[in-house]
Amino acid sequence: MEQKRLLSRFAINCLFLCISAAMILPFILVISISITDEKSLLKNGYQFIPKDFSLLAYEVIFKSPYQLITSYGVTIFVTVIGTILSLLITTLIAYTISRRDYRYRRMTTVYLMFTMLFSGGIIPMYILMTQYLHLGNTIWALILPYLLNPFYVLIMKGFLDRIPFEVIQSAKIDGASEWQIFIRIIIPLSTPALATVGLFTSFLYWNDWWLGLLFIDNQNLTPLQLLLYRIMNTIDFLANNADTANVSIDLSKFPSHSVRMAMAVLAAGPMMFVFPFFKRFFVKGITVGSVKE
Repeated sequence: MEQKRLLSRFAINCLFLCISAAMILPFILVISISITDEKSLLKNGYQFIPKDFSLLAYEVIFKSPYQLITSYGVTIFVTVIGTILSLLITTLIAYTISRRDYRYRRMTTVYLMFTMLFSGGIIPMYILMTQYLHLGNTIWALILPYLLNPFYVLIMKGFLDRIPFEVIQSAKIDGASEWQIFIRIIIPLSTPALATVGLFTSFLYWNDWWLGLLFIDNQNLTPLQLLLYRIMNTIDFLANNADTANVSIDLSKFPSHSVRMAMAVLAAGPMMFVFPFFKRFFVKGITVGSVKE
């Protein structure tokens, strides 16, 4: 019996080791390519250990650092402010529809689920943002559309449903107001769910380039992902039109492959360091928020 248990544990550990390797090795390969000489890539292909070390790709990207730093600042601001506001609105709505004494909780929940199935579309959203709210070419155009996600509201509601209603009733008997109950009781008890939803939301804001493409023309408001998207398109255009493009650089020596990977490292790197700090809350929030008694 003990031998079977050890074998099952060994098999499970091997399975998760393979899954972890499948997730980690591609990122290691991307880092390796970004620090490999371009001629070595064309000659030897992609390798985990670079034969010819070179930082030329990062030198090309950081040759004009102002726009990159500005885009980093825009993306960090949008991610932080957007995540905080989104968590506040999401928690308020989820707490409301999780209250047993809220008369229209079923109706509100159905309305939220309806918006998950049907949406107004891109054109109505663009008209609303630019013509009615006049938020085109402003930083709020990158924040407002993602402030509320019905799926995240339902995740938060699944967690808040497990908080005993007697806790809220006891606080009311002690004279606490609704805002005091929400701030002093509900939010501290919802830390795992807040970390889970906050991580999802921060990834959504960090990786977004679509809103910038729709609403932003000002270079000083260009988010990081949109900047990297434009750089990638420029590299592809120059590579495919080397004979007709009027440029002052030798495209045969330009590190196009390593620059692509270097941009991927710069875009994904910061969030890779953020995730481990939320891992414990993330796992607990997913487990508790999805299990029903």
